[in-house]
Amino acid sequence: MPAKRCFNDPTIRGNCSRKGLSSFGIELGFFVEEYAGSKGKFPPIKRREKKSLYIATIEKGHSLVNSLIETGRISSLGLVVVDELHMIGEGTRGAILEMTLAKILYTSKMTQIIGMSATLNNVEDLQKFLQAEYYTSQFRPVELKEYMKINDTIYEVDSRAENGMTFSRLLNYKYSDTLKKMDPDHLVALVTEVIPNYSCLVFCPTKKNCENVAEMICKSLSKEYLKHKEKEKQEVIMNLKNVSGGNLCRVLKRTIPFGVAYHHSGLTSDERKLLEEAYSTGVLCLFTCTSTLAAGVNLPARRVILRAPYVAKEFLKRNQYKQMIGRAGRAGIDSVGESILILQEKDKQQVLELISKPLENCYSHLVQEFTKGIQTLFLSLIGLKIATNLDDIYHFMSGTLFGVQQKVLLKEKSLWEITMESLRYLTEKGLLRKDTMYGSEEEFQNNFHITKLGRASFKGTIDLAYCDILYRDLKKGLEGLVLESLLHLIYLTTPYDMASQCDPDWMIYFRQFNQLSPAEQNVAALVGVSENYIGKKASGQAIRKKVDKNIVNRLYLSFILYTLLKETNIWSVSEKFNMPRGYIQSLLSAAAAFSSCVLHFCEELEEFWVYRALLGELTKKLTYCVKAELIPLMEVTGVLEGRARQLYSAGYKSLTHLANANPEVLIRTIDHLSRCQAKQIVSSAKMLLHEKAEALQEEVEELLRLPSDFPGIVASSTEKA
Repeated sequence: MPAKRCFNDPTIRGNCSRKGLSSFGIELGFFVEEYAGSKGKFPPIKRREKKSLYIATIEKGHSLVNSLIETGRISSLGLVVVDELHMIGEGTRGAILEMTLAKILYTSKMTQIIGMSATLNNVEDLQKFLQAEYYTSQFRPVELKEYMKINDTIYEVDSRAENGMTFSRLLNYKYSDTLKKMDPDHLVALVTEVIPNYSCLVFCPTKKNCENVAEMICKSLSKEYLKHKEKEKQEVIMNLKNVSGGNLCRVLKRTIPFGVAYHHSGLTSDERKLLEEAYSTGVLCLFTCTSTLAAGVNLPARRVILRAPYVAKEFLKRNQYKQMIGRAGRAGIDSVGESILILQEKDKQQVLELISKPLENCYSHLVQEFTKGIQTLFLSLIGLKIATNLDDIYHFMSGTLFGVQQKVLLKEKSLWEITMESLRYLTEKGLLRKDTMYGSEEEFQNNFHITKLGRASFKGTIDLAYCDILYRDLKKGLEGLVLESLLHLIYLTTPYDMASQCDPDWMIYFRQFNQLSPAEQNVAALVGVSENYIGKKASGQAIRKKVDKNIVNRLYLSFILYTLLKETNIWSVSEKFNMPRGYIQSLLSAAAAFSSCVLHFCEELEEFWVYRALLGELTKKLTYCVKAELIPLMEVTGVLEGRARQLYSAGYKSLTHLANANPEVLIRTIDHLSRCQAKQIVSSAKMLLHEKAEALQEEVEELLRLPSDFPGIVASSTEKA
C-alpha cells in the first residue's frame, strides 16, 4: 500500500488540524506535515521508514500533488480525504480542488479518494467524475428539530404539513417597552431559554450586526449571568490581553463577563483560537457569528438561531441554511439540537420555498474562473508533461467535472473550442510555445512546450492575470533595488488581488509617507508614486497626471506590512491605519503566502537569482511577524505569539526544550495553560523534532550512499548484460 496520506481541509482548522493528530503520530509512528500559507516543503521529504500524513489547504494540496507528479512519486499517495466536497462548486477554490482531483485520477491508479459532504445534491455528476462508489446515510447522532419564528409565534418545520410548518408555541417572555425597541426579534427570549447551561449560536447577516447583537443581548441579561464560571471568564479576558500586547476589544470586554462573544473575520487568529477554546469548554455559552463559522469550524451548539434569512444582502441558499442549522446538537452532550430561523412576514413565502426545495446543484467553475481555472490547469498539464498535445489535453478535460457537465454548462461554444481558445491565449501571453508536427496531408498534431516564464508561473502558482506584471515588477526592481530596509521587497511581495480591493485613507498615506527615510521614499519614486501626488490626494486637489491606481494601493498596503514587521503589533498598526485588526491579519497571511509564491517563481528564472535568498528570509518574517528568538517556538503547531512569549520567558527557548518538557510542569509554569494544550504542545514539538532529525539522517545516508551511476557499477552492469 502506498505510504502517503493527504487530508484536504478548506481551512486547516477544526478537529483534524495538525496539533490534534501529532499525538497519534508519535504513538503510531507516522509524521504529520502541514501545508498551509507559506508552510510546506516542495517536493515533500521522501520518507523511507515512516509514513507521512499531509494536512493541506485546497491551494497547498494542489501544489503538493503537482510536486509529487513532477518527481514521479504520485503513486506513493495512498489516500486523499476531501472534507466539505461541495466546495468544488465554489469559485476559485472549487476550480483548484477540481484540478487537483482530476490530476490524481489521471496520473495514479494507486490513490484512493474519499470525499465527504452533508450538502450535495447532484451526486451523480461527482460520482461519475471521481469514478466513485456512493455511500449516504440519514443517521444523525443527535436529533435536529427545525423551527421558524414569525413575530412572537414559533412554528415547527414539518414536511407533512400542507404549508410545510405547524404551530409549536408562543414565546412567553416579559418584555419592557424599552427592551421591545432594543430587541424586536425576541433574541433575548430565545437565547435565555438555553444559556448559560447550554450553548447557543446566533448567525447574523453582517460582521457589524454580530457585534451589535452581542452587546444588545448582554445589556438585557441579569447580573446572575456574571457569576457563571466567573473565574474562567476572567482568565479568557487575561489571555486575550496577553496575545494582544495588553489590548482588548471594547465589545469583548463588555460581553465576555456574560459568557457572550462575537466571532467573525475581524478577529485576529490568536483571538479566534482563544474564543473557540473558551466556547468548546463551556466558559463562553453564546457566539454571535457570521456564516463563515458554519463551514470548517467545529463549534456545535444546543440551539442555533438564524437572525435573518440573509447573508449580507443575499437571500439564504439551501446549502448555506443546511450548513448553519447543521451546527445544532452536540454528540455526547445534547439529547436534541434545535434551529430557529427568524423571519419577517414579507419573507415567509420565500422561506417556505427555502426549507422545502432540494439542495442547490454543484457545478464546475473550471472555465468560469478563467486565469485561475482552465488556463492554470493547461499550463500545469504541459509543464508536468501530463498532456502536451491537443488530443491529450482534450481527453484530460473530458474526464474533469466540467467535462462531465459540459452539456449543461456549455451553450455557445464546444469543449474543443474552449480548449483551443485557452491554449491560444497562453501561447500569445508567452507562457507556452507551439510546435507543429505534420503527419499525413490531412492530419497535423500540435505539441506544446512550456516557456521559462510559463514554468515560473506554474511553479509559483501565480495567478496568470498577474504573471507578466510580476515579471515586469521584479525586472524593474533589479534596476535599483533598495535594501536599506525591507520596504522595497515587501512592495514586490504585496498581493496584487488585495491591492484592487484597497481604499487608502489619503491623510494617513501622506503622514506615513513623510515618516519614511529618503531611501524608503525612493522606493515610491521607483514604482511611480510621488509625494506630490499623495499630498494632492490628501488635500483633495485636482490631479492631471494619471497614476495606476493598483500601484498606489499596493504601495499603501506595503506601508502597512512594513509598519507591522517593525512594530510586530497588529493592534497598534490597526489603530495607526484605521483598519480592522482582522483585515491586517488577513493581509499579513496573504503576503506571507504570496512571498512564498514569488520565491518559487524566482527560483525558475536565473535572472532573478538575487531575490532567492532575500525572499526566503522575508517569507519567514511575514509568516511569523515576531522577534527572531520566538520563531523556533512558533513553528510548533498551536503556539501563537502570546504563548511563545510566555514560553520564552519561562526558559523554553527552543524546539528541543519544548519536545523534552513535562506537560505537568508546563501547566504550573505557564499561566492559563490547560493540560490538554500542554500535551498538544509537547507532542507537536516532539513530532517536529523527529521530522527534522530524520530528514538530517536521510541526508547523511544519501551523502554516504554509492551513486547509481558510479563508473565501476555501470561497467559491471554492462558486462552482465
